[in-house]
Amino acid sequence: MGGGRRVVSAGLPTFPWDTIEAAKERAAAHPGGLVDLSVGTPVDPTPRIVRDALAEASNAHGYPQVWGTPALRQVILDHMTRRWGAPALDERSVLPVIGSKELVAWLPTQLGLGPDSLVVIPACAYPTYRVGALLAGARVQEAESPDDVDGVPSLIWINSPSNPTGRILSVGQMREWVDLARRSGAVLASDECYGEFAWEAEPVSVLDTRVCDGDVTGLLACLSMSKRSNMAGYRAGFVVGDPAITSEMLTVRKHSGMMMPAPVAEAMRVALQDPGHVAEQRERYRRRREVLRPALERAGFRIDHSEGSIYLWATRGEDCRRTLDALAELGILCSPGDFYVEGSSDHVRIGLTASDEQIRAAAQRLDAAH
Repeated sequence: MGGGRRVVSAGLPTFPWDTIEAAKERAAAHPGGLVDLSVGTPVDPTPRIVRDALAEASNAHGYPQVWGTPALRQVILDHMTRRWGAPALDERSVLPVIGSKELVAWLPTQLGLGPDSLVVIPACAYPTYRVGALLAGARVQEAESPDDVDGVPSLIWINSPSNPTGRILSVGQMREWVDLARRSGAVLASDECYGEFAWEAEPVSVLDTRVCDGDVTGLLACLSMSKRSNMAGYRAGFVVGDPAITSEMLTVRKHSGMMMPAPVAEAMRVALQDPGHVAEQRERYRRRREVLRPALERAGFRIDHSEGSIYLWATRGEDCRRTLDALAELGILCSPGDFYVEGSSDHVRIGLTASDEQIRAAAQRLDAAH
């Protein structure tokens, strides 16, 4: 491009889902139709109380506040203390965000990272961690444990329960990451968007006093309403932690107009005060998991990790693209593991985000084929 401009997208990887279009077409040609288990988008209804709150707040004629309302900030703080064991914090520690993907993609930039900065991400991870570092021009290093980190990081991402693997970090493992961040002076950002969905272990927040000893210096917990409340279309999330970091981010976001719409902020406030709908959604995913996991195992798959989240991390011991194609012949679309790692993978991510009927159909097709 002319005028000294650079093509930003040239430095980014290919958008992963663009690479499985052919498999999607094959799966859609199945006589029974497509069962799309590739994307973690909720399919169940947004709770009525959330929709009502959105409608009641729709007379939003003025500009919203980037920081949200005092009532929303207090509800977030109460939620983090009650649900996730965080210490008592003041409202300076809270920042609403326009969905957690936006936060992940732009956090390195908002922290002022650049070519001299090192961003540590999980070796098997949500692709946007890497993208965020690339957008800031920072270097990226993969690490599954603190012992794998070589160098002095500026930002460390952890994710528990993990996307895509469903792995859940223990209190001890979380503490090890906190210790590394404090030794190195890094910001430790913990993506906890799947925390409400745990099956074989108990998730813990980085702000849990058992993890941080009541000191949130250098720590950020990042949460989303998309999965827990079926609000993916609302673009609603929040970050809580070190007030020095959240205050700096608030200033940057004020200048750049990154403000959550007022009706969405009110819907989030209401949703956070109602644990009942979250329990209902957890039960839906539990039922689907109990149908799909045994069917995959009967079909010769091994399920690794998957202690939490809304995915099954599955392998047949072959290249993930072969598994992708084999499932597509059954009308089932999954995410190949090479979406989440550098290089090849022998795993696929299979989502529970389909209706009960479609999950049963996938299980029946797997049984019929084997």
